[in-house]
Amino acid sequence: MEITQALPARLWSRALGAGVGATKHVVAAHRTAIIVFWQIITVVVSLAFAFLLRFDFTVPPSEINLLPAALGIALASKVAVFQWLRIGHGLWRFASVADLRRIVWANIIGSALFTGATIGLVGWRFPRSVYVIDFVLCFLAASGGRLCVRLYHEAVLSGMSREHTRGVLIYGAGAAGMALVREIRANPMLQTHVLGFLDDDRGKRNAVLFGVPVLGRGREAARIVERLSLRSAKVSEIVIAMPSATGRQISDALANCRAAGVPCKIVPGMSELLSGKVLVKQIREVSVEDLLGREPVQLDEERIREAITGRTVMITGAGGSIGSELCRQVSRFDPAKLVAFEQSETDLFRIEMELSQKFPSLRLQAEIGDIRDYTRVEEVIQRHSVQAIFHAAAYKHVPLMERHTIEAVRNNVIGTHNLVMAAYRNRVSSFLMISSDKAVRPANIMGLTKRIAELVVSSMPALRGGAATRFVCVRFGNVLGSNGSVVPIFKAQIAAGGPVTVTHPDMRRYFMTIPEAVELVLQASTMGNGSEIFALDMGAPVRILDLARNMIRLSGHEPDEDIPIRFTGLRPGEKLFEELRTDGDDLRPTYHEKIMIFTGRRLAYSEMQRWITELKGALNDRNVSAVLAKMKELAPEYQPEVRLHSGAATKAS
Repeated sequence: MEITQALPARLWSRALGAGVGATKHVVAAHRTAIIVFWQIITVVVSLAFAFLLRFDFTVPPSEINLLPAALGIALASKVAVFQWLRIGHGLWRFASVADLRRIVWANIIGSALFTGATIGLVGWRFPRSVYVIDFVLCFLAASGGRLCVRLYHEAVLSGMSREHTRGVLIYGAGAAGMALVREIRANPMLQTHVLGFLDDDRGKRNAVLFGVPVLGRGREAARIVERLSLRSAKVSEIVIAMPSATGRQISDALANCRAAGVPCKIVPGMSELLSGKVLVKQIREVSVEDLLGREPVQLDEERIREAITGRTVMITGAGGSIGSELCRQVSRFDPAKLVAFEQSETDLFRIEMELSQKFPSLRLQAEIGDIRDYTRVEEVIQRHSVQAIFHAAAYKHVPLMERHTIEAVRNNVIGTHNLVMAAYRNRVSSFLMISSDKAVRPANIMGLTKRIAELVVSSMPALRGGAATRFVCVRFGNVLGSNGSVVPIFKAQIAAGGPVTVTHPDMRRYFMTIPEAVELVLQASTMGNGSEIFALDMGAPVRILDLARNMIRLSGHEPDEDIPIRFTGLRPGEKLFEELRTDGDDLRPTYHEKIMIFTGRRLAYSEMQRWITELKGALNDRNVSAVLAKMKELAPEYQPEVRLHSGAATKAS
């Protein structure tokens, strides 16, 4: 019986949908003609009705003879102004205050022309009050038409299919939440309707915004969802619309949504919103980056543009996580040529294809090569007349480098020296090396090689000494989602059903996103005279165990219940806590709040060249002990970390 009763309603809904679709096609095909016709009707009806109102709907015969001439003048002047200002060419269902302002100005200009022309052609016999009444009526008709179209799309069309739409709650009744309501209502194809807002601002309690009620605070989400379900208003999803929220606020909101048992998504942060996409299309799953809650980076883009635009830029390690993002962001600033230098054929091919699609006008030169080969490095620099180098090529995986000391030193130290010397000899304007927080009081081979690489770069003469190249380093911590980092490893382990492996319950690391790190690297490249080590503001360190638990929850599971966590013990070379400076470093601020300068010990150029020659001899002999002894001469602070919890895996408690 219920199916029989529901059938006519469904057929009626489909018929209405088909009729609406056919109407849209007709309107699209004849849009300009329909707009002009509407403007003619608006002008004629407004003036005629103004006449009727002026004479209380009883127009004397002596006055009615003035109307035809006035109609002709009004049509010629007002329709011409409307077309000139294109007030009918926007999408009426998205009518806004900006459209209203244009309508006001169009009517002011059109009415002024109409008044002047009528006085000149008809004379002062024409009733003066009609000018004012006509202006008001014409404005109301022009703006009222748009209001009706918007109401039709937001109320009628959305109401026709309400029974087949998803009900959502919006967490955050601010500007982003209200903009989201507008877009959802203006687009029936989303098949979504907003049931209400959740907001922790007590001042918005019981308020109604755009016809949508604020139902309560975030912590009341479970009770509100249950109350709505009793009214047959099922909540299919909660959208967190707080683009300026901190990581802590996002975590609390996520916990409230989880308590309500409803899936949730998020409107991204301000940096993503500025990409220009439609707000609804940017709604996505909550990510680890959201829980970090890092503020968007404010760049002095003019300085970066001056340093890159029209210059030939070379990026080593161009296929890696940092190198590929450097390629993307450098390409935005229109370099004369981008030279992507990479050892891995597959990674180089991938970034070459991506950049060719995203930046078709970019002069891109993909070069396969190894930074350990000085001849190849110098050949590429000379052939392309490179003016700036971003050095991101490095071996970075800590446990692997502990077992391959010789190769780590050859790549990270000798490779960096090759690049530095080639840049110096070929008078490259600027050279920037990507370093790591593991270079601070290094406890592993990877960190040791990065510290020595910093000393190699800083040993070069500074610009104020008459040198042609500005050599600087940028030191930062872990980046989320980079190749081989903890986030993709945790994702793979969660997808496999666990266990998620954490080395130690107290391990903490500094994190930032890849785009944020690269943006600050580009900014740092415009600073200093040379020999400086820049350090990025990494925020507060994150406990790896908390990161693992949050990622498990984001996947829809509960840690230790659905997905187990196992402690495996520190691996060779790992530290519990990373540092960004040593006691001997002098910390100085820069004009950018997230970039600092560390000025510490540096070697003379001649001393470094002598040391490199001796190191190469030990490397050629493949004598690990001799290599480490040479490295400790420059970095006596190197202390291999004692491995903890190296026994059987333990369960997280």
